[in-house]
Amino acid sequence: MTPESIASLTTAAGTLVLAVATFGSTRSANRASRIAERSLLATLRPVLVHAQLGDPRQKIGYADQHWVHVDGPGAVFEVDDDAGVIYLAFGLRNVGSGIAILQGWFPTAYRVPGTQQHAPVEQFRSLTRALYVPPGGLGFWQGALRDPSAQYNHPGQQAGQSQPGPEGERPLWIASIGTHWLLDEPAGR
Repeated sequence: MTPESIASLTTAAGTLVLAVATFGSTRSANRASRIAERSLLATLRPVLVHAQLGDPRQKIGYADQHWVHVDGPGAVFEVDDDAGVIYLAFGLRNVGSGIAILQGWFPTAYRVPGTQQHAPVEQFRSLTRALYVPPGGLGFWQGALRDPSAQYNHPGQQAGQSQPGPEGERPLWIASIGTHWLLDEPAGR
């Protein structure tokens, strides 16, 4: 083998080693970048929980000029038989560091366990207006079921009319957050 051939082979081997090292370094940098991005997003996410005892009363208005009040972790479940509407509302607190923007919801007449995936996003109902809950702040969620023929109304109407409290008062409903789903990740939290 001539000295030129040896030099060429040595150069080729060195170039191959550099290529492998560059590939490994780039892959490692990409992985570190993805981890840093996920960490940044995690610190910017809102985390909604039910309001706490002692939180101030909130007055909530609907598009049809119906008004309700929510105290702390209490929830509103009102049935207007004349209008065929079920009004729902409860207080929220954002314990995360990002602003929460509520834009849609999916009504069900049953409890959804944390092991079950949420309904497809395409089936969610849009809220009439986006609801904002600031980081570390108090807010609310509201919804109204206006279609009496929909499958979710019948059990809801029964629950709303069940067991009035003392002296004809409505029953006390308490809101509780059980599972958080991130739309960009498959599992609930």
